[in-house]
Amino acid sequence: MAQIIQETGKLLFGQVLTPDGLIPKGVIAVSEEQIHYAGESDWLPEVYAHWPASGQDTETLLLPGFVDVHVHGGAGHDFMYADKEALTEITRFHSTQGTTTMLATTMTANKAGIDQALHEIHNFRSSPMPYAQLAGVHLEGPFISPKWSGAQNPEHIVPANIGWLEEWECAYPGMIRQVTLAPECEGALAAIQWLRRHRITAALGHTNASYEEVIAAADAGLNQAVHMFNAMTPLHHRKPGAAGGVLSDPRIRAEIIADGIHVHPAAISILALLKQHHNLLLITDAMSATGLSDGEYSIGDLPVIVNEGIATLKENPEALAGSTLTMIRGFRYLVQEVGLTLEEASRAASFTPALSLGMERSIGTLEAGKRGDILRLDANLGLLGVWINGRSLD
Repeated sequence: MAQIIQETGKLLFGQVLTPDGLIPKGVIAVSEEQIHYAGESDWLPEVYAHWPASGQDTETLLLPGFVDVHVHGGAGHDFMYADKEALTEITRFHSTQGTTTMLATTMTANKAGIDQALHEIHNFRSSPMPYAQLAGVHLEGPFISPKWSGAQNPEHIVPANIGWLEEWECAYPGMIRQVTLAPECEGALAAIQWLRRHRITAALGHTNASYEEVIAAADAGLNQAVHMFNAMTPLHHRKPGAAGGVLSDPRIRAEIIADGIHVHPAAISILALLKQHHNLLLITDAMSATGLSDGEYSIGDLPVIVNEGIATLKENPEALAGSTLTMIRGFRYLVQEVGLTLEEASRAASFTPALSLGMERSIGTLEAGKRGDILRLDANLGLLGVWINGRSLD
């Protein structure tokens, strides 16, 4: 298992990606938890000049840590059934893949199952987290459409229930950061309004919504779409569907699984063109098999077969069951296959998801005063090093 090495004052040299662009000869001064300086090495304040350097390779890239708002598990564990040890292992594994902040994403399940998952995650977050930081929970379901259940168990689908949301918010204030629902279903519009009043992302997903229903939901406060193009009514030139509603409405951010399996790179490119100005989020939708070999696994309470890295439901091989993607692989795919610039891909992988969480003032970019979540990459975008809270993950 990787160990955290305490770092109190280090200089990281390389090409530094800042909000103002890529600085070829840059440096980051980082101590425990905080970035103190990120910019031109020639302009490094004298107060940091004596700090020891952690590597002198100026050809490497220094990027902000990745933020994954849609991830179900990894390393053999699922957030729905994870105890402290399993939560540690999930966050440890994803941290080795460049994820420094994440949302524990649940599945459509009965209320008791969701209650238990929330309880375990709350207890885990009550103590210091040494690896990727769990910023909270993303409830994917159970308020979704049975017509587009995908890898969600249709037996547990129920109408939107504000009473449940209020109960969870009262028990775990601020922990639920995103809820995915089908906006056309019973009670959904009122639930969307409730979510936005509580500053929780209201996302559409697993939905049979029409274009008109999506726009009505956006009027009510809907502001995100999960795994764009998957598990939603598709775009048609006379019937734009949920996909058309998301594509056409700048009020709605869009998540994308950039693994070459869920969505064609041309479709991702179109989405990126339409969702500029901080409206595109890279996600993994990773399930428990991520980081492991092919075989039989589960997502929530549904059995899954993973073959050549592709996860599908055992009882329905046509249905994708999450992914085995990691953020560093998704980031590389956006740059090398889709053709996004480093700046565009970094926004999708770090800043925009931070913005969606309301955490853009503390994470998502390399700037003085922000948390010391930093990645070091080589010229081929291979991951060389990870810093979380200013501490190196070795």
